[in-house]
Amino acid sequence: MVIPGSRALPHRTADLELTICRADGSALPGREVLVEQRSHAFRFGCTGFEAVELAGGRLDTDGRVASERVLARWLELFNTATLPYYWARFEPERGRPDTARLLAAARWFVDRGCTVKGHPLCWHTLAPDWLLPLPTSEIEREVRARITREVTDAAGLIDTWDAVNEAVIMPVFDRQENGITRLCQELGRVETVRLAFDTARRANPGATLLLNDFDMSADYEHLVEDCLAAGIRIDALGLQSHMHQGYWGVAKTLDVLERFSRFGLPLHFTESTLVSGRLMPPEIVDLNDYRVESWPSTPEGEARQAEQVVTHYTTLLSHPAVAAVTWWGLADGGWLNAPSGLVRVDGTPKPAFDALRGLIRREWWLAPTRMITDDRGRIRFSGFLGEYGCTSGEGSAIVTLDQPGPLAVEARLA
Repeated sequence: MVIPGSRALPHRTADLELTICRADGSALPGREVLVEQRSHAFRFGCTGFEAVELAGGRLDTDGRVASERVLARWLELFNTATLPYYWARFEPERGRPDTARLLAAARWFVDRGCTVKGHPLCWHTLAPDWLLPLPTSEIEREVRARITREVTDAAGLIDTWDAVNEAVIMPVFDRQENGITRLCQELGRVETVRLAFDTARRANPGATLLLNDFDMSADYEHLVEDCLAAGIRIDALGLQSHMHQGYWGVAKTLDVLERFSRFGLPLHFTESTLVSGRLMPPEIVDLNDYRVESWPSTPEGEARQAEQVVTHYTTLLSHPAVAAVTWWGLADGGWLNAPSGLVRVDGTPKPAFDALRGLIRREWWLAPTRMITDDRGRIRFSGFLGEYGCTSGEGSAIVTLDQPGPLAVEARLA
């Protein structure tokens, strides 16, 4: 049995020879076995902001129904949620963080078999105003305390973090005064990164910590080089791809992948968007400057978005360095009011949603399959890395495909 599309992605699949055994280890020849894929090793992610309000219990009936509708769609596609730890919103009043609601949202996803990432621990944008009157030395202490608190409180629920967000622009950011930019100006980019990573690592030594940025220029490459040369342990690189002004195209995407994969670190496409309405004008330099009251999705835009979503995800999964892709907002009307969701404001799925589901749940997923073991109790199939359930009349077992290539393992039914 071979999953459609698996041969094109050999670095993401295994050819499994599975021996089905009784609990005592004796093989079971001539038995019918049902094989079902349970999970995918690749991180198909999306923001899960709707779960914060839902799990926090602050919604009225209409809001609860809307959030539940979006999250039901969410679970059809994704296995990794990004939750918002924007400091100014998380702790608008010093000493009163929104910990309970964020952890409730994280638990909602974990209970449904998903992993969770916190975004971000250190970022100049949305830094709380109460940092402004503090001396820089005290800002540093507050940053360390904030990182330690969040990472410690969430350990076991949230074990992946964007440790630093957009450090390339951080010390020269001049759109609004903030304490983090002042701290970065004094410490420098590399030492600011070290502060965040080392503090988070001490709070949760097993955490996966990302350096994340929207700047795909050589400036980001140089920052990564400098951080690694300074001995900072970075677990993965976050690459933002907000394509409100149009799809990058395969050539640019592959160029970005080649330039950043040279560091030998997993690449996470942390913030991907493609709009299904008019494109943002090309002369806009900072996407945040484009503010409109209405930005509708259109039939033509939705067809374009669906085609580009397939190309974007297929291109990313074709590169072995990519470990995760996160879509930035399942529903329209999120960041910048853009029609960049995979579902419309009313919760109905766009063609892009259906196209992505076709990839994740059909082309890159093993459908439930019945096979008969041979005279030595073996079955063979090719599948994407992940977890599989095997069931026969004698019991069931879970098998994990955790590395590409040929695998020969034994499943003892219980």
